[in-house]
Amino acid sequence: MKILVVEDEQELAKSIMSYLKGHDFVCEYASDAETAIDKISMHEYDCILLDLMLPDGNGFDIVKELKKAGKTDGVIIISAKNSLENRIEGLTLGADDYLSKPFHMAELLARIQALIRRKNFSGNNYLSFNELEIDLGAKSLKINQIPVELTKTELDLLLFLIGNKNKVVAKGAIAEHLSGDMADMLDNHDFVYAHIKNLKKKLADASCNDYIKSVYGLGYKWQA
Repeated sequence: MKILVVEDEQELAKSIMSYLKGHDFVCEYASDAETAIDKISMHEYDCILLDLMLPDGNGFDIVKELKKAGKTDGVIIISAKNSLENRIEGLTLGADDYLSKPFHMAELLARIQALIRRKNFSGNNYLSFNELEIDLGAKSLKINQIPVELTKTELDLLLFLIGNKNKVVAKGAIAEHLSGDMADMLDNHDFVYAHIKNLKKKLADASCNDYIKSVYGLGYKWQA
């Protein structure tokens, strides 16, 4: 899962990203509104953590830009401005949640996970798809009631494909989802093919139907 942290307090941003990376999130960073808007326009995020007080603008303006562009990235506002008026304005503009500073990292994590469940998996902690059962909290997979061991990247890839079922997902989009803006530094996306190949083999070895289809020249599709 990919997170964008928009926060001009660098030490706080480092703490947030370190904590989230320890829970298997891919994190990107923007210290100002201009950088945030550039990143949001080019990439998709599961969740954007958005401070309101930025050196070159107001976080509310970023929420407005998101909605104007028709983007559906989840947004959690994190701000020291904790008045009722600010909370109402943020949620009315289209933010999904509002967390006042200071906050506990564990609460932030819980809110991110809840937001991702609501947006991608109808709010469920457990995802069932025919013979597959995924426990999102435990990050575990069972096929026909038998546990199947996946790496963190393979499980993230599986969830990304299922979350976009019946849609063609480009290799570039998969690369960004798995590695964030590091994907821009790679000469090619061969690592995507390698992860797809490994995931397909593990699913096949567990007697799972072949739901991952290659779409020549475009990418991959989880075909329901």
